[in-house]
Amino acid sequence: MAAAPQVVSSSMPVSPGGFEPSRHFYPKVLNAQIHPLVRFFMGLGNERILERYRHMHPLVDAGALRDILGHAPKHLRWAGCDLMHATNESGRRNMVVIETNSCPSGQKSMPLFEEFQEEGGYRELVERAFVSIAKTKRAPQGDLAVVFDKNEMEASGYAAAMANIFNEKVWLVPFHDNDDDPPVRFDDGIMLARDDEGQWHPIRACLRYVTQRPWNRIPLHTRTVILNPVAVCLAGGRNKMLADKAYEFFNTQQETNGSGLAIRTPDTLRDIGLHEVPLWVRSLGGRAVVKVPYSNAGQGVYTITSDEELDRFMEENHRYDRFIVQSLIGNYQWSSESEGKGRLYHVGTVPDKRGRIFVSDLRMMVAAGDEGFKPLALYARRARQPLVDVLDDSKGSWGMLGTNLSIKNDDGSWASDAERLMLMDRKDFNRLGVGLDDLIEAYVQTVLSVTAIDDLSQTLFTKKGKFRRKLFASLNEDAALIEEILGESP
Repeated sequence: MAAAPQVVSSSMPVSPGGFEPSRHFYPKVLNAQIHPLVRFFMGLGNERILERYRHMHPLVDAGALRDILGHAPKHLRWAGCDLMHATNESGRRNMVVIETNSCPSGQKSMPLFEEFQEEGGYRELVERAFVSIAKTKRAPQGDLAVVFDKNEMEASGYAAAMANIFNEKVWLVPFHDNDDDPPVRFDDGIMLARDDEGQWHPIRACLRYVTQRPWNRIPLHTRTVILNPVAVCLAGGRNKMLADKAYEFFNTQQETNGSGLAIRTPDTLRDIGLHEVPLWVRSLGGRAVVKVPYSNAGQGVYTITSDEELDRFMEENHRYDRFIVQSLIGNYQWSSESEGKGRLYHVGTVPDKRGRIFVSDLRMMVAAGDEGFKPLALYARRARQPLVDVLDDSKGSWGMLGTNLSIKNDDGSWASDAERLMLMDRKDFNRLGVGLDDLIEAYVQTVLSVTAIDDLSQTLFTKKGKFRRKLFASLNEDAALIEEILGESP
């Protein structure tokens, strides 16, 4: 039998005038009306947000927060935070940072702020975070591109908006992990994209939506300007291990400065070897979250509430050597005890007609340019199953606690469980049980987290722009990851 012909992927040209809302938004979003409170929040501006936050947090240094909200990160200019709305037995509610993502999803799920501006947040991101870096004098000659390995719906939306803004053709380029003949290569630091005729085109600037281990195919140093560069993924945007260290460095600095600012996260144990995991889970009362630090899209996250769930985790084959163990935020009856925070548990959704409360998270996407930060998009996701007071070990806890919508198919492609998506519209938003101050808190926590990761990403390079390999290896002592990034053992 003859072998099946190899499918060779290529870049697709996107021309000005090609933005079609039906291709770049979920069907349920096309006719959705943004909730008035969300619209009000999105239009507040940083100065009014600052005044409200300072009023609600009188010990915060307003000048320090103003500087952070108004500054332009060097590397991480586009990001999103996943936050959990949690409370403790004293009723103190907080938005808790679960993770920060470089090149996050969200535009396809966001109702339009202005109905007449059909490009919505796609255009806002390009204008705010991309235009100025694409026009830098250090960019080489060439075209513009959007490279992606998942979420073509949003990647193509950015390409169409970019084509309109620059009034020129933009290449939409698939760049998948483990592709034997990808339509992207780098020559002397310049990205080249291959068209369907096999011709290679130099790229002067690109927006990157490559999320799966981007460091194994995109160099740390490029002459092509990239939003966001791979350095931010290593420093925390796709590396939960270093993200937690970035948060700790940031919090320590803010405590020293007396700013009153801090990133709120679950209690986190880092650099845990596989055989140590059971010991640390037991130290948290047998209930914890174990994470593969370099996975995303809901992959590599394990909620442990029983010996059976712990055994299943231990029996899996794991690519990397080190893990993260965090305190579990669940129902009050079975959450981990957090040091200095009490027992954090989910506020959850407003009870439905059957009295059921579901865990939900909130994704806050932001962009930053010369004018500072701005919220771009929000959406929420709920778990499949409602929270219960008493655990049933036979059913497992992920159905009650897992909120991510991404589904990885057997062939490596991705799908999305949009049924559990909760929009910021008049129908879904009220079910979340959050108010204006919660949205402001989520935005501030997102900006602080992005700033922390950007600060660390700058530390990973010398003044001459050389990657500090030894520093990175000392911060992230995972031999499998180091070899994957650098092609050598530490």
